[in-house]
Amino acid sequence: MLKFLKWVLMLLIFVVLGLYITGYGYILKGVWVVYLHGHTTAYIDDFEFFDIKTIPASAHPQPWKIHKDYNTVQATNALSEINDKLGTVAFLVIKNDSIWFEKYFDGFGRNSQTNSFSMAKSITSALLGKAIDDGFIESLNQPVGDFYPQYAHSGMTVGDLSSMASGLDWDESYSNPFGMTAKAYYDSHLAETILKLKVVDKPGQNFKYLSGNTQLLAMVIQKPLQNASIDLSEYLQESFWQPMGFEQPALWQIDDAENRLVKAYCCLGSNARDFARFGKLYKDYGKWNGRQLLDSTFVAKSITPRFAKSPEYGYGFWLSDFLGKKIFAMRGILGQYVIVIPQDDLIIVRLGHQRGTKTDLPFSSDFYVYIDEVYKMLGENQ
Repeated sequence: MLKFLKWVLMLLIFVVLGLYITGYGYILKGVWVVYLHGHTTAYIDDFEFFDIKTIPASAHPQPWKIHKDYNTVQATNALSEINDKLGTVAFLVIKNDSIWFEKYFDGFGRNSQTNSFSMAKSITSALLGKAIDDGFIESLNQPVGDFYPQYAHSGMTVGDLSSMASGLDWDESYSNPFGMTAKAYYDSHLAETILKLKVVDKPGQNFKYLSGNTQLLAMVIQKPLQNASIDLSEYLQESFWQPMGFEQPALWQIDDAENRLVKAYCCLGSNARDFARFGKLYKDYGKWNGRQLLDSTFVAKSITPRFAKSPEYGYGFWLSDFLGKKIFAMRGILGQYVIVIPQDDLIIVRLGHQRGTKTDLPFSSDFYVYIDEVYKMLGENQ
């Protein structure tokens, strides 16, 4: 028995050494963070296992108005069932810029910071718009090669990164522990991983959702900011968190304490009320309480399909025509949503542990249920 245990120990040592030698040592962190803490994938409150930057709350917080009919209507049975089934932790409905319905679950509350996952892509795209306004970036058509020479002859623009049309060879796999997505999430030296990407398809021609696009976009934005001694998280705080009156600080994961590169394609920790502010900002075409924070033309372009053959995406935002309405949304892998329906002045925020089943439509099943049931609730209030 002792001899067997020694062989097992030696095997484990060889496996660990082999993973580090071949560049896959990050898998051990993934195993530790996920499986050894009772999960099967990344989860909404895993921030304690990563280096983070804190984005301070606004010095002048602007609480949401509370609707006169706040929480007077109960969730429908179907909404309650899906919230329970998929582990919803926050469900928020904002009508006419006032909180109309709000409920929290599983020990989470209105100030709980949970992972945005890919909703951060929309926020990074907003930072692109701000960088264009401020003159750090020329336009959506500025070549990425202006910032990273290895892409000088690729034809790829910053707009291609935001609209998911880069042609990069990123592998958007969430189940492969040896893949780029896992490496980006659990490894250090994120920039090194990103800058190894090659352009394999002609940029600007087709929509293909790749997290690497948004990370490279953030690195592009960061280049001129660094020349002005501004950090990307500081830029987010100065550009949006401060003027929009965010009530709570946010957490943004970074690759490690040495490089301090934010994971811009994911991993911004905030709460339902504060995430909703970006929905309002884009609903109002970049204006916040009378102040134009983003160019209205940029916002309009962001929430309009870039490609007619891919009507589900604009620049950093997902799009839908469900119920015959023009809808745009921020969304994350585990069913994180900020859903905006401008014609009805409606914002729906859902945060939680799981998403619904895949469909033939651009969104998973839960997205459509949330919208359907909220309209039923609003109908009861007429």
